[in-house]
Amino acid sequence: MTSPTDLPVIFDAHCHVASADFIPERFVADVAANIERRHTAEGIRPRPGRALDALQAQHRDDMADELVQEMDRAGIARTVLLVPDFGMLHPMRLSLDEMAARHHEIRQRHPGRFWVFIGVDPRRGKEGLRDFERHVTEYGFEGIKLYPPCGYSPSDEGLFPYYEICAERGLPVFLHTGPTAGSFAYEPAHPLQIDRAARTFPGVNFILGHGGLVHLDVTGYLASYRRNVYLDIGGFAGTAFPDGWEAHLNRLFRLGLNHKIVFGTDWPLNRMTNGLTRLVEKVVHGPTVFAGVKRREQQLILSGNLTRLLPAGAVDAVDAPAVAGS
Repeated sequence: MTSPTDLPVIFDAHCHVASADFIPERFVADVAANIERRHTAEGIRPRPGRALDALQAQHRDDMADELVQEMDRAGIARTVLLVPDFGMLHPMRLSLDEMAARHHEIRQRHPGRFWVFIGVDPRRGKEGLRDFERHVTEYGFEGIKLYPPCGYSPSDEGLFPYYEICAERGLPVFLHTGPTAGSFAYEPAHPLQIDRAARTFPGVNFILGHGGLVHLDVTGYLASYRRNVYLDIGGFAGTAFPDGWEAHLNRLFRLGLNHKIVFGTDWPLNRMTNGLTRLVEKVVHGPTVFAGVKRREQQLILSGNLTRLLPAGAVDAVDAPAVAGS
């Protein structure tokens, strides 16, 4: 029989509030179009607009109430909410300042459940930098979220003042790598784009979003040899692998990089794959993902590594002993 002390502490390092207030309509439309193209090629003739309607229906959890319920069922103690700044490329319902305020409200509504990494874009200039500093000061946000496919390199010098603030405050930087929706640029999302920034700011930790899934030949050596580069596995269940995502994760976890990998789901993507509970069950208790992986390394992936990356004081005394004693 499993006792509560045997259960792992799980932190989700890659999540989004499933609300149309925080994602461009064009992004959702791009994803829906790809789904319909695949169905058409396979001879499936769904009702026009059905995929778009289904995706839009998944983005109505404006205050993260459903997300918290899924976290509770799955045994996820805390989650990082990522807030990309898409506004320089696509129209948004809310300004970045309004999105920051809403995420602060969500944290107040669900105390102790969320950390927030707020989006920035180097093209917003001095005003954007002032807004970022205000967001992390007034709201206590714990990191930066970058979305380079919007059209900039994560090593753009316009981001260096942000990284200086991160170095002073101990804030990590989480950046998207790899493919995304069709209306975005892919070249800026290649993982090597971070190398200059990682070398210039050795005191800032950079987490490569999806880095454990795409461009692994590059992300693997970056994580191995750049002391401040880490890999995220967000979206693993929605990524195509020849022998399935469980086998892929098992290979990843046997590369000797488990001190540099953080667990993430990329929710609400997992609403397309039966929710968080089933995925967490397959990862933690299934026969494949952690086969041959030491229990200590499992706990590093599930929460220990993220704990080390968050700024001092971000993990309170309630959670810290469970992680330290794993």
